[in-house]
Amino acid sequence: MTTTTTTRVRAGAALGLAGTLLPLTVALAPSAQAASCTTSTGPYQRQVEAFLGRPVDGRQSAADCRATRDFQTRHGISPNIGYAGPVTWGVMSIMKAQKAAGSTPNKAGDCPTNKGRIACVDLTRQLSWIQDGKKLVMGPVPVRTGRDGYETRRGLKKIYWRNKNHVSTIYDVPMPNSQFFDGGQAFHSISGSVWSPPGSHGCVNMRPGDSQKYWELLRTGDDVFVYGRKPGT
Repeated sequence: MTTTTTTRVRAGAALGLAGTLLPLTVALAPSAQAASCTTSTGPYQRQVEAFLGRPVDGRQSAADCRATRDFQTRHGISPNIGYAGPVTWGVMSIMKAQKAAGSTPNKAGDCPTNKGRIACVDLTRQLSWIQDGKKLVMGPVPVRTGRDGYETRRGLKKIYWRNKNHVSTIYDVPMPNSQFFDGGQAFHSISGSVWSPPGSHGCVNMRPGDSQKYWELLRTGDDVFVYGRKPGT
């Protein structure tokens, strides 16, 4: 690997935030962290109640707060006090859009179908998948892309370097299954929730199992197409 490439890799490696994993079908469990619970009704109370399967009455109850707080704790949303605010509803909105994609994430045809095998990254829905022409090969899976000021760059890219056990030289954190496609921006797994706001430092964060499948399916030289816009950037 050349000195120039090494510098580029070091320049953009992303840091994963702490959290816990959760599939697209959301299930709740008691919070592992004791946090105070607010009695305040948030601006997105009804939407959050509906998402969590709570009675939709637009009024904060102790049970509503506990369910919201558990969700916040699970995904590293701070403060995790059960308030139905814009950050919490923003995460839930992304989850709803991801679930709605179903098995046809490229229904709108935004990701090229004339490139053969290609990894698609939809920043708007925070989704990624691998397709071969019009055939869906893997996914879609939830991802976490760059936060405001560290946006994952859009456009057609190619995987140029892979390192299964990479460690960020900037943040000194593991980046398993790293597949670099634009400067220091790469697919790689994190140990925390891929829904944890505000986002990465540019990389496309993935759940461990998803990043392992990407590692097995993709090769150096494969195309990557990044499009859309991450909410909040």
